[in-house]
Amino acid sequence: MHDISGSLRRQSLLVALVCVVADASLFGLRSPLADVGWRAWVVLLCGVAVNAALAGPARYSGWVALAHAVLFAGAPLLLCTCNGYVVGNNAGILIAGYRAGAWLRPKPAVLALFALLAGVVAGCIEGGGRTASDWRLIAISVSVSGLLPWLVGRYTTARRAYIADLERVADERRQHEEEAVKRAVLEERTTIARDLHDVISHHVSAIGVHAGAARLGLPDGDGPVRKSLGAVESASRSAMADLRRLLDLLHAQPDAEQPGLDNLDELVETVRAAGLPTRLTLRGEPRELPGSLDVALYRIAQEALTNALRHGEGPVEVELNHGRTEVVLTVTNGLRAGRREEKEHAHRGLAGIRQRVTLFGGQVSYGESGDRWQLRTTFPVEST
Repeated sequence: MHDISGSLRRQSLLVALVCVVADASLFGLRSPLADVGWRAWVVLLCGVAVNAALAGPARYSGWVALAHAVLFAGAPLLLCTCNGYVVGNNAGILIAGYRAGAWLRPKPAVLALFALLAGVVAGCIEGGGRTASDWRLIAISVSVSGLLPWLVGRYTTARRAYIADLERVADERRQHEEEAVKRAVLEERTTIARDLHDVISHHVSAIGVHAGAARLGLPDGDGPVRKSLGAVESASRSAMADLRRLLDLLHAQPDAEQPGLDNLDELVETVRAAGLPTRLTLRGEPRELPGSLDVALYRIAQEALTNALRHGEGPVEVELNHGRTEVVLTVTNGLRAGRREEKEHAHRGLAGIRQRVTLFGGQVSYGESGDRWQLRTTFPVEST
């Protein structure tokens, strides 16, 4: 704002300076300074003064226009017009009319216009010569020196207001569109959260309850059936915890806590409880990672271990290596004999892993190596 005000001030000073130089030079070349004497100097100094006033604040534009009109009408009374009609503000009166039209409110602007028109008409009549005797020349002079600059000023103001109104309407439309998108997203998230809560949470809770009841109904002992039912209970509780976190995120709760690498031990323990031998190896010096990357690494490990439970067999090796410039997560598991690929949902989890890795500018590779399956992801991090 300060830069704009300073620029306007400098431009006003420049315009006023050009008017002073132009009008003073023209007056000095055409006026009878030697014949008229002090009266010519009065007109010259008044012309310099009213032109210098053009650099003043815009709120005084009406008074400045009035001063120009008075000088334009009074100069012929002081000067001898036998050598030609000469005034001291030929250029200045044009700028004064423009400023009055551009900066003033309608009522003061119209009053300033009337003053300018009256001043130009009086000056033309008092100046004598052919102009004073021909109303057409008077009308042309009034139009050029008084009316036209004022109309240009009003047009500039109207155009500026029109552009500002268009920008305001565009801003309001953009805000309305953004609010509509936010409302639509919030409604969709609320719908998804409600469906997850009403459908999935009900069934997962039922699975845990029935598994617990079945385990309690078994005879004492540590048989494989009891162990499997315990793994089902543990998995259902973990699923419910993750589901609650997702519901908090969908409800846009700022304090919703997402699992990260600190929960990797719990994830591995859940897989062990499901009957799949799993080992976690940590290498390098752990560092604090961005929250989104921390969650992404956990979700990738979770997806890889889920695939190992569904399609593979043990032992499963999970290795997390904190390097100086990268973090590498590797999950390796055996391949189940006689497995068959599910065509409908094939590679959907791997596609999700690729998307997460690409989002952080990392690299991913996966595939079979003999009787083993390996998934390797690499994420760049800032060196410490």
